[in-house]
Amino acid sequence: MKILTCPVNGPRNITEFVWGGEVKAMPDAAASDDAWTGYLFLETNLAGEIDEWWLHAPTNTWFIARRNTVTDTVLETMTVDAYFARRSGSAT
Repeated sequence: MKILTCPVNGPRNITEFVWGGEVKAMPDAAASDDAWTGYLFLETNLAGEIDEWWLHAPTNTWFIARRNTVTDTVLETMTVDAYFARRSGSAT
């Protein structure tokens, strides 16, 4: 059984989670249809460490997981607030 740790609900069976895709910047509202298509439907699919959206379905809790796609190892999970605070440099 594979376990994923939700930052709010703790360690849970992987069957309780839904993958939401890579964390990536949203295009400008006036962007082309091609830009929006790429954002909505295409993934970079890099080999290595990436940040991904995950949903704990029973509690409808969205969070971010940093995962190595080569080894399928989850390196870290964090709340959305903590993730974006870290990216903006306001977290220690």
